[in-house]
Amino acid sequence: MKQYNAKNILNVALAGHSGSGKTSLAEAMLYLSKASDRLGKVTDGNTVCDFDPEEIKRQASVSAAVAPIEWKNRKINLIDTPGLFDFEGGVCEGIRAADSVLITVSGKSGVAVGTEKVVKLANKAGLSKVFFVNGLCDESARFYRVFENLKASFGPSVCPVVVPFIVDGKANCYVNILEYKAYSYEGGKVSEVPMPDMGTRLDGLRTAIYEAVAETSDEMFEKYFSGEDFTPEEIILGVSQGVKDGSISPVFCGDAQTTFGVDQLLNGLAWLLPCAADKAGELAMDTDGNPVELSVNEDAAPAAIVFKTVADPFVGKLSYFKVISGKVSPETPLINMRTGNTERITKVLTVRGKKQEDAGAIVAGDIGAAPKLQNTNTGDTLCSPVRKVTLDGIDYPRPCLSMAISPKKKGEEDKVAQGLFRLVEEDPTIRFETNHETHQMIVSGLGEQHLDVIVSKLKSKFGVEVTLSKPRIAYRETIPKKVQVQGRHKKQTGGHGQFGDVWIEFEPCESEGLEFGERVVGGSVPKGFFPAVEKGLRECIQKGPLAGYPVVGLKATLYDGSYHPVDSSEMAFKMAAAIAYKNGMPNAKPVLLEPIGSLKATVPDANMGDVMGEINKRRGRVMGMNPGEDGMQVVEAEVPMAEMGDFAIFIRQATQGRGSFTFDFERYEEAPSPVAQKVIEEAQSEEAE
Repeated sequence: MKQYNAKNILNVALAGHSGSGKTSLAEAMLYLSKASDRLGKVTDGNTVCDFDPEEIKRQASVSAAVAPIEWKNRKINLIDTPGLFDFEGGVCEGIRAADSVLITVSGKSGVAVGTEKVVKLANKAGLSKVFFVNGLCDESARFYRVFENLKASFGPSVCPVVVPFIVDGKANCYVNILEYKAYSYEGGKVSEVPMPDMGTRLDGLRTAIYEAVAETSDEMFEKYFSGEDFTPEEIILGVSQGVKDGSISPVFCGDAQTTFGVDQLLNGLAWLLPCAADKAGELAMDTDGNPVELSVNEDAAPAAIVFKTVADPFVGKLSYFKVISGKVSPETPLINMRTGNTERITKVLTVRGKKQEDAGAIVAGDIGAAPKLQNTNTGDTLCSPVRKVTLDGIDYPRPCLSMAISPKKKGEEDKVAQGLFRLVEEDPTIRFETNHETHQMIVSGLGEQHLDVIVSKLKSKFGVEVTLSKPRIAYRETIPKKVQVQGRHKKQTGGHGQFGDVWIEFEPCESEGLEFGERVVGGSVPKGFFPAVEKGLRECIQKGPLAGYPVVGLKATLYDGSYHPVDSSEMAFKMAAAIAYKNGMPNAKPVLLEPIGSLKATVPDANMGDVMGEINKRRGRVMGMNPGEDGMQVVEAEVPMAEMGDFAIFIRQATQGRGSFTFDFERYEEAPSPVAQKVIEEAQSEEAE
């Protein structure tokens, strides 16, 4: 592929609801542009963009894929993103690298939750939007119903450009309103046909475009209201201006499986979408925290953002990047602004699906990849040492579903951990940590399918089989009353014996662990043994008397005791303190504490009742409600962490994927008696095993 400059480069993210045909549309565009010599199918597992074994197996995208094509002297970098909510991280990556978003919409089901989410992401990023109503060769597809659905959902900016009409009962003809021409798709051939008589419907659609164009400039406004017709060039220019400033979202249509209408879409993208140069660069931050505007100029100092990483144990690490300014080549010295280290670029690549092609350089506005950047992660800025700047990274959704992960074979824990660290490099929406308190490895993701893919990849890429289970909860224990108890350790084994004798007062306090003190008088216990007593108690509180959980909020005061001038030792007093703890704690009426988290659930107003009811079922307390963005409501509550394990599944089902939540640890509270009893019984059962 020849090198293009920023004026002829379009970066387009393909996004939309799952099953709306994003990957199939990419395949049709690749085929028509001759970037691919065959029209692959998702069901056959032979598409350019869904090349990962997980994608082939599931017949769905699980990560973003890049596929450049050439059309009308334009290079269009297609970034095919996943539609499943569990892989939203791939959408965030695609949006970060794109200048426009092509949103696929099913010709049967119309606007879905995934459509709404993508529109919000595009609006937030300030990107131009184009809709493609797909699957119109299906008899149950209804373009005009879907079009009205789009207008009702996203307002008057939705503007028709290509619409279908039926000839001889066949839905294989389309009118391009911009050109005011009609096309027929028959036998794999495209031919221009006479404009059909579509009555007032076509007039209404043309009026919508004329009104949109009239709003783009005073000159067009005057011409429209004077009754003059716009030329096709003026219409294209006006719509293009509206697309670039966000006042127009054009609607195309067709069928990706048959490629009907896809050529019209490609023409529209080339004519209407902003090129990389139109984006006028980005604001970055210099080393002093001051904003710096970067121009899309290949002669400037280079700056690039890494928007995707592939970490494969066999082919190595591959970092995808978008050049914001300057150009990146093997001779380019670059600094990673996160690490402060120099990255050595051995070569740069143009990537189409899984195929890689060496490139001399990747210029401003273009997308490429570099292998073996071992210390570079997704979201990092690579820039020239002479102009150090940091670009905005990627705002990923927080993981919301956590499970304990363990190898099926003992001794493979390190293998699991190493595999997960590599997967986190690829997918920052995965979180992995070892809970040293519960002695479990915990993996978190965006949903059940996300975790299922992680398990599958650990087996296929890293050769380790794992099981997922419900994570243990880190309970605590404490005491509500004061007790005084003796701990006496005496042992005679020939020669020197062991003797330690202490009286300790245990009482509740506000500390996070043990608060130790002494008020010994008269030297009944020498000061040299005080540290041994404290050490013995600190070791003991790691295991509480009820269920073996750590003890918190405990004040222990050494106030009396006795010693032997020969047999007393630090070890003896440490043992005496442990005996006092063992004897005294059960008498202080110990209680179990459970962790309580702060929940903020953002849900549609219609789902408020269901969510609050579910919170109550989970022993939670609703603390309040506040209006959120885009007409959503935010429910604030406090809920025991033990009850939140599958809340992510509930909220997705209850809100059809529109809802989201954050949940953070807040404090510990005494667990209700039935809950505490169940936890204690489970702990005793495990100990017996």
